[in-house]
Amino acid sequence: MKILFQGDSITDAGRDYGDIHNLGHGYPLYSAEEIKNAFPDEEFEFIDLGISGNRAENLRDRWTKDAIEIQPDVISILIGINDTWHRAAEKNWMPHEYFEECYRGILERIKKETHAKIIMLEQFLIPVPDKEFFHVDLDPKIQVTRKLAREYADVFVPLDGLFAAACVGDEPTSFCADGVHPTEKGARFIGKHYLEAFRKLDLVK
Repeated sequence: MKILFQGDSITDAGRDYGDIHNLGHGYPLYSAEEIKNAFPDEEFEFIDLGISGNRAENLRDRWTKDAIEIQPDVISILIGINDTWHRAAEKNWMPHEYFEECYRGILERIKKETHAKIIMLEQFLIPVPDKEFFHVDLDPKIQVTRKLAREYADVFVPLDGLFAAACVGDEPTSFCADGVHPTEKGARFIGKHYLEAFRKLDLVK
């Protein structure tokens, strides 16, 4: 079974670009670990093609080579934080409609050109003082992601909400020191929820 991880630096996580099976040191690594431990008799091929800095439009532009031609059984996508972050300094926010257009184009192609099941992971922001103002743009884009998940996803992982709950009674920066990029603890947290999402696909008996 072929599982493709797609996204930005959170998915990239320092992977070796010369080896598509290298999962870096982030949530793809721990998600794969969780899945292999849960289903030791199943054969899996895990592929990580996350690219640091990517926005939804970048993912759209490389989708043929980095998703459609691979024809995975499962595609998971975590994208969206850079669509906010890259415009934050000047507060020249990307229109939510354009973000939706790009993301919808990606999902439409999966449905039309592959047989893959879709796991959508919500973009998220851990509470840190220097990025609190991101929410004015990020929160509406999270709503776009949730809307698209209702239309296209087989399973949705609401990471922004899950992290918000986990940060009650725990130090937020223990999950993501800068609010965006997970620590090992944060990556393992995503990995456990990724396994739950994978189980819901009911692909392995």
